[in-house]
Amino acid sequence: MSDDAPLSGIRVVDQTQALAGPYTTMILGDLGADVIKIEKPGIGDNSRQWAPPIIGDQSCYYLAVNRNKRGIALDIRAECGREFTHKLAGGADVFLTNLRTSEALRRHGIDYETLRAINPRLVYVSISGYGRVGPRAGQPGYDLVSQAESGTVALTGEVDGAPMRFPTPIADMTCGLFTVIGILAALRARDQSGVGQFIDMSLQEGQMTWLANLAGEYFAEGTDPPRRGNRHPQVVPYEAVQAQDGDWFMLGVASDNVWRAFCRQVERHDLASDERFSSNSDRIANYDALLPIVRDIIRGKTCDQWLAELRAAGVPCGRINTVAEALGDPHVIERGFIVELEHPALGLIKSLATPIHLADSPLVYRRHPPRLGEHSDEVAAELGYSPAEITQLRAQGALA
Repeated sequence: MSDDAPLSGIRVVDQTQALAGPYTTMILGDLGADVIKIEKPGIGDNSRQWAPPIIGDQSCYYLAVNRNKRGIALDIRAECGREFTHKLAGGADVFLTNLRTSEALRRHGIDYETLRAINPRLVYVSISGYGRVGPRAGQPGYDLVSQAESGTVALTGEVDGAPMRFPTPIADMTCGLFTVIGILAALRARDQSGVGQFIDMSLQEGQMTWLANLAGEYFAEGTDPPRRGNRHPQVVPYEAVQAQDGDWFMLGVASDNVWRAFCRQVERHDLASDERFSSNSDRIANYDALLPIVRDIIRGKTCDQWLAELRAAGVPCGRINTVAEALGDPHVIERGFIVELEHPALGLIKSLATPIHLADSPLVYRRHPPRLGEHSDEVAAELGYSPAEITQLRAQGALA
């Protein structure tokens, strides 16, 4: 690992599983942190069982969010496993857990008070469904439930269709992103104060941030925003349109200047001068009159023709790609967004990069997602355990 990596020298102990926590620590690892992932012996992270699809004997779900980590299999319920964890925390900068209840954390000796006493500089992160305080603290929380309770599922889907979840675990990933931000802020605060602090993260709150302008709409008007499908509540035309060849693309006319550029490109100067459509607020008020006209114009050429012509005119637009088309985009590939790592058992595996491009301290993709317990002996030796003591830990079932 390069010493120029932004988080070089930072050690992270990751006692989380599934997605929000592992996604957080993968990003920290990409930024150069030494991430040690703790898993249950014989079972491992829950996501190891989320298959198919698989590559070899490894779940694709697990492989997608666990690169740039060292993996140990440790039973934190055993007394010697607890001692091992305390040694890890004593030399760490960040500790993450997603054990659900405060009682469970205390029972295993990994609650904030215990670890802070061992290492006052430790940044301690709790990730849970609803946070550590409040009426629902300690209740189980999952991505799907957080999406539902946040208000976003009710707003997603066709206007007259069923409510729809986002197809990827967006609540987990959003919580992970905010957790990274919180950790970086806490490390910066520690630079000034010399001490770490507790970070309380909630899946529910992370997902609710996607309400953004819709929450503003509710605060202003006091009524639930309706489900609008592809229609944008504040910008028109700003939605999916279908070309002559049947392909769909997104048309993003986000300002009056872009509207005039669109009208020039499609040679409909009458639309630009029409008082019903001259400003964005006018276009919103006269949506039902305008959109049939726009859709009819778009049906006059193929998708490729429109993309070329509209982009040349400075009108934002984009093809509605399949996953294969998105991952095969030459622009995406040119920017290095597809990470390839050699796995000792699986060969070359691919995953998505962390989309941060630092000019002077670039991210480094250096470690394949670890096999269960792959680095147990290595980490134990670093903590001062002798070969005989490591053998004894294994015999006791605390280390695997």
